[in-house]
Amino acid sequence: MQRWTLALILILATLGPSLIIAIVGYASIKALARNPSAAPKIQTAMILAFIFAAAIAVLALLILFQIFTS
Repeated sequence: MQRWTLALILILATLGPSLIIAIVGYASIKALARNPSAAPKIQTAMILAFIFAAAIAVLALLILFQIFTS
């Protein structure tokens, strides 16, 4: 039972940030297609969103590791 719980939480912990990265990437491509001159501003916002999504994934996996190893 603990293996299934661990697998489910791992899937959710990686699926959430992955979806965020996909949505942000899609939105930034649409924005760049509409207004190519705004590329520096869009790129900065996109990179910040990617960093925060990756940080969420890392924190979730660290918490998960801490819970299931103790």
